[in-house]
Amino acid sequence: MAAGYLDILRARHAARLLAGTLVGRLPSGTAHIAIVLFTRAEGGSYTLAGALAAAYGLATAVGQPLLGRAVDLYGQPRVQLPAAVVSALGMSLLALTGLSSLPLAYLAVIVAGVATPPLEGGLRALWPSVLKGEGQVHRAYAMDAVAQEIMFTVGPLLVTVLVSLWSPAAALLVINAIGVLGALSVVLSEPSRTWRSAPREAHWLGALRSPGLLALLGTFFFVGLALGSITVAGVAYADDHGRESVYGWLMAALGLGALIGGLAYGARQWAGAPERRLRYIVGLLALGYLPLTLTPSVPVMTALAALAGVFLAPAIACSFIVVDRHAPRGTVTEAFSWLVTTFGVGAAAGTAVAGPAVELGSTAWSFAVAGAGGVAALVVLLSTGRVLAAPSRTPAVVTGSENDRNGAVEPGFSSGHKA
Repeated sequence: MAAGYLDILRARHAARLLAGTLVGRLPSGTAHIAIVLFTRAEGGSYTLAGALAAAYGLATAVGQPLLGRAVDLYGQPRVQLPAAVVSALGMSLLALTGLSSLPLAYLAVIVAGVATPPLEGGLRALWPSVLKGEGQVHRAYAMDAVAQEIMFTVGPLLVTVLVSLWSPAAALLVINAIGVLGALSVVLSEPSRTWRSAPREAHWLGALRSPGLLALLGTFFFVGLALGSITVAGVAYADDHGRESVYGWLMAALGLGALIGGLAYGARQWAGAPERRLRYIVGLLALGYLPLTLTPSVPVMTALAALAGVFLAPAIACSFIVVDRHAPRGTVTEAFSWLVTTFGVGAAAGTAVAGPAVELGSTAWSFAVAGAGGVAALVVLLSTGRVLAAPSRTPAVVTGSENDRNGAVEPGFSSGHKA
C-alpha cells in the first residue's frame, strides 16, 4: 500500500504541491466548523450559525467555477494567490467585527467564500504534468482524497484547540493566515507557474455542457448536503452531552474513517468503469449515515461517525476520475471547481436545514438530514446511469494530459464568450 504512495511523493514537486494545496485549503475545509463555533460563542443561535455557514458555502459555490475558469484562461499564479488573500481578509473582517452588525457579518463570509481559491481543481490539473502514466494519476487522486481527510481529521481538532487556547476569533485569523501561506507555496512552484490549459471550444456553458458531469454534480450536491448537516448536528450533539470537545472528536472520527477508506481504496488498481464503481461506493456511503440518527452514547457515536466516513474518500477519489472522463477539453480546472461548487451548495443546504431541524425537532432529526442526503445521492446515480455510461468527449479531445507543454497553448477562446 505505502509503496505506491511513496512513488508519487518521490516525484519532483509532488510533495510540495500536495502539502501546499492541503494547507491552502485549510480555511475552506474548516470554515463551516469555525463559523458555527464563532457564532455560538458570540451568542448567536443555531439558525444564525447555519445561515452564516450556508452563506459562506453558497458564496464559495459561486466563486469556485468562476475562478476555475479564470485559472484555465489566465494561469494559476495570477488567480490563486490574490483570491487567497481576499478570502482571508473577508474572514478577518468577521473575526474582528463579530455579530454586532449582521449585514457586515454576512458580507464578510460572502467575500471570503467567493474569493476562496480553486486549489483543489488546480492540483488535479497539475498531476498529469508531474506524474508518469494514467495509473499514477489515478492513485494520486486517491492520495489527494486521503490528504483531504487528514485535513478533515486534523482541521476540526486544530480549530477546537485554537478556540480553547485563545478564542473563536483567533482561530479564524490563524487558520486563514496559514491558508495564504499554503497558496503561496503552490503558486511559486514550477508546475503551477508553467501550467497552461488545453485549447477549449467557445461555449458559454463551459464544462457544464457535459451531461455526465451534470449527473455527477447532482450526486455530490446531496453528498455535500449530508456532510453539511453533520456539521450542525455534531454541535447540537456535543451541546446535549455538555462537552464542547465532543464535537471535535466526532468530526475527527468522521475524517479518520474516510482516511482509512481512502488508503484502502488507493492501495489497488480497480478494473471496470469508474461510473459503475461509484454507484456501489455511494450506496455504502448512504448506508453508513443512517445509524447516526440513533444518537447513542459518545463512545458509540464516535465509532458510528468513523464508520460513516469510511466510504467518503473512495467516493471522492472515484469522482475525480469520472470528472476527468466527462469534462470537455480545456475545462479541467473549471470542471473540478464545479464539483467543489455543488459540494459546497449541498453543504450550505445541509447546514441551513439542520439548524432548524435541531430547534424544531431534535438532534436526531438533524442527523436524519444526513441520511436522507446519502440516499438521494444514490438515487441520482441510479437514475442517470445511461448518461454516465459513456464519457461525452469528442474525437477532437486528445487523450494526453491537458498539462502537456508541447501541445498546450495559451488558454482562451478562439471567439465568442470571454470569462
